[in-house]
Amino acid sequence: MTNPAAALVVAAGRGTRLADPDDTRPKQYRDLAGQPVLTHTLKALGNHPRIARLVTVMHPDDAALYDEAVSELPPAIIAKLEPAVAGGATRQQSVHAGLQALANTACNQVLIHDAARPFVTTEVLDRLFEALDDGATGVLAAVPVSDTLKRVDANRVSVETVDRTGLWAAQTPQAFELGGILSAHTRAAAAGRDDFTDDTGLAEWDSMSIVISEGDPANFKITTSADLKRAEILARTGVMSDTTNTLRPLADLTDIRTGIGYDVHAFEDGTAVVLGGIEIPHTRKLKGHSDADVVLHAITDATLGAIGDGDIGQHFPPSDPKWKGAASDQFQLDAIRRVAALGGRLAHIDVTVICEEPKIGPHREAVCNSIATICAIPVSRVSVKATTSEKLGFTGRREGIAAVAAVTVRLPLDEEA
Repeated sequence: MTNPAAALVVAAGRGTRLADPDDTRPKQYRDLAGQPVLTHTLKALGNHPRIARLVTVMHPDDAALYDEAVSELPPAIIAKLEPAVAGGATRQQSVHAGLQALANTACNQVLIHDAARPFVTTEVLDRLFEALDDGATGVLAAVPVSDTLKRVDANRVSVETVDRTGLWAAQTPQAFELGGILSAHTRAAAAGRDDFTDDTGLAEWDSMSIVISEGDPANFKITTSADLKRAEILARTGVMSDTTNTLRPLADLTDIRTGIGYDVHAFEDGTAVVLGGIEIPHTRKLKGHSDADVVLHAITDATLGAIGDGDIGQHFPPSDPKWKGAASDQFQLDAIRRVAALGGRLAHIDVTVICEEPKIGPHREAVCNSIATICAIPVSRVSVKATTSEKLGFTGRREGIAAVAAVTVRLPLDEEA
């Protein structure tokens, strides 16, 4: 199994070179093709199947802007988000804080990326991971310098032509073994160094060997007004749709697996039941530690079953007070994250609700749409049916509701598995 990876997005800067009296937002929150720049960047990273967790380091004053940016992300990417981390006075301090926040995750690789580089492609990320998998402890995405370089004096008078042989222009992401780069940052802080503006520079100071991985000229950093205009043109001409939708086509995922889930909850006094994320008025509610959404619980167990990753009770035990009254969509989002970490996607969901009451038919369309939204799949790939048990058993006695779900997952085929 491939190593799980995290992405750390540095978004704490002020972007003063992009100052605009009519728009005071930092550049990472400026509009680009109808969404904040940061939203596009998180999509480009979060859609990659190797990236299991995302953490953004932001300025403490930007909480509202950050919340707005992440609210526009698909549910499957929101499920990967760690809580945002407050940045420090320098970029180095900000990255160190983000790395510390990732230390307790299951990830052992990390990509450190600028929030203002929304055009990073799947191919660039693939090459970084390939280098890490081949044994590199640090990898720099970069492009060879192609322009003639001049060294000038204080008056901008050319004094020397610089040989560009062997010169590369650094980009981000910069990829590392998480433990190694965190240790390097910790040692730099202890040594009183807080002036590194580049993580590979800090890593080299700590005697870490860095290898170059081919970047992409389109993966530029939005710094000036001209950059933002260039980015808008690229985004509007189709580049953005390619770089922020890196989910592999279902046709490429030839390992097809099916999981089955079953759940049941009893009625208790209340005014509505929650099914598939939709609140349906009723004379009673379902009893449970969370919101008792029997439909999403069955779907979650089926999703986990398809990838052989335990069950909902294992990952979200009812003994944990953290999940008291919790909305059940977060359970399914976590299951989707686990599928994505394997490079897979959900392909189809089929649910049967078993109850005498309430009537499901009038709410079927809303429940289907809700499940499709939560799972980030077309509603045409969601089926919700309902039946009774002919007045037999606990459902027939109107004591509760049961649900059975079948979920189809498609994964990359591993010939050795």
